[in-house]
Amino acid sequence: MPAKPLKIGILECGRPVDEVVRNHGSYPEIFERWLNPLNGEFQSFAVLDGILPDNPMVCDLWVITGSRFAAYEDHTWIPLLETFIRDCRDAGQKMVGICFGHQIIARALGGVVEKSDKGWGLGVHDYTTSGWPGFDNAPSPSLKLQAYHQDQVLRLPDGAKNIATSDFCENAALWYPGFALTVQGHPEMYSELVLDLLGSSRSAKLGQDVLANARLTVGNETTSGALAVYLRDNIDLI
Repeated sequence: MPAKPLKIGILECGRPVDEVVRNHGSYPEIFERWLNPLNGEFQSFAVLDGILPDNPMVCDLWVITGSRFAAYEDHTWIPLLETFIRDCRDAGQKMVGICFGHQIIARALGGVVEKSDKGWGLGVHDYTTSGWPGFDNAPSPSLKLQAYHQDQVLRLPDGAKNIATSDFCENAALWYPGFALTVQGHPEMYSELVLDLLGSSRSAKLGQDVLANARLTVGNETTSGALAVYLRDNIDLI
């Protein structure tokens, strides 16, 4: 008999600006497109509205989205999410964290997340990879992802392994053996989406020089598709 489809839970921690929703859909829809190679059954939970799963066993794989909120901000749903993250770890359920998801998993497990003095990371960033579960360099000798962040993981939790780095973002991807894989960049984002985001009122506050520099690289090649295939083929090794 064929294997049952992987049940993938999308933990929605933010909502895109109107320009992005109008042209590209909601976060769950955007993530479902990126994760299409996993051929999973998707269910989403509006965590930012205080809606969390009943228990870690509801899905086989949990994916935490990005957010305009910071992992260290005082919102009632953030401690609930941190507790759920620890419950998933203790239950042996797999988890993937993207941008805010990368940061909140680190913070929930004892790491430190702060606003970086290096400023905003925007456009396509290139990270050197090493030590990925499954094989030495995955999904390629470098990880190329769209970036949109100022906060960074500055101190790793106990047991976390750094598997991607750059001069701008030292802890760009982390592996928690037996539990999670997280990335600071946005593999779910693509150039057209990012251009809409950079042109939105939310991004206007970043300043025209910063936005102009970001637009120089948003069309560069990424390894987002390779990362989704990597997750499909190596999820049991995480």
